[in-house]
Amino acid sequence: MEKLTIHVEKREETGKGAARSLRRKDMIPAVLYRAGGSLPLTLPKKEITHFINTTVGEQIMVSLQFADGESKLALMKDYQVDPTKRELLHADFFEVSLTEKVKVNVHIIPTGESVGVKRDGGILQNLLREIEIECLPDKMPGHVKIDISGLEIGQSLHVGDLNLGEDIKVLTDSGEVIVNVIAPAVEEVAPVAEAAAPEVAAEPEVIKKGKKEEEEEKEKEKESK
Repeated sequence: MEKLTIHVEKREETGKGAARSLRRKDMIPAVLYRAGGSLPLTLPKKEITHFINTTVGEQIMVSLQFADGESKLALMKDYQVDPTKRELLHADFFEVSLTEKVKVNVHIIPTGESVGVKRDGGILQNLLREIEIECLPDKMPGHVKIDISGLEIGQSLHVGDLNLGEDIKVLTDSGEVIVNVIAPAVEEVAPVAEAAAPEVAAEPEVIKKGKKEEEEEKEKEKESK
């Protein structure tokens, strides 16, 4: 497993004022957690920023190198960024031992192009982006790749389909779907209504009445002859 190094110093002063003072010196406040305890640290902004940018989306073990020669293995737990200025504010690490298993979340990266998408126009759905695993720190993968090229429409890959080896225990439910391919949506066309037969306009009552009187007059003429 890849391992990077960051130079750190133990931090005596804590609080918002001390943190702001450190940032003005291009240093970042941090905390190292271990077995219920914590150790305040300070790190060079350049080194921690490079680490974050280099390992984005990865679980990478880091060696925290102290000025007195001591070093501690750790994993990054979290970091905070100013929402407005987008500048790094703080970082959290937790110490690990090569002889003790850890529980971590690792990202899943689909590879290849699904045949159901490429050939049949299906839609690929990424339903699970990461899984939880348990293993020794030096056995931990930075991420997990999964080949989706054989997926056809209606097929899916589950957590149980992953094969990470005997050294890694997957804690996420094996039945959870990672990706699937669904059929493209079919747009339904509403049927065209049949043209209604034109209505025959009713003959005006006045005209009807005129015709009746005309017929009566003709009958009278016949009788008089």
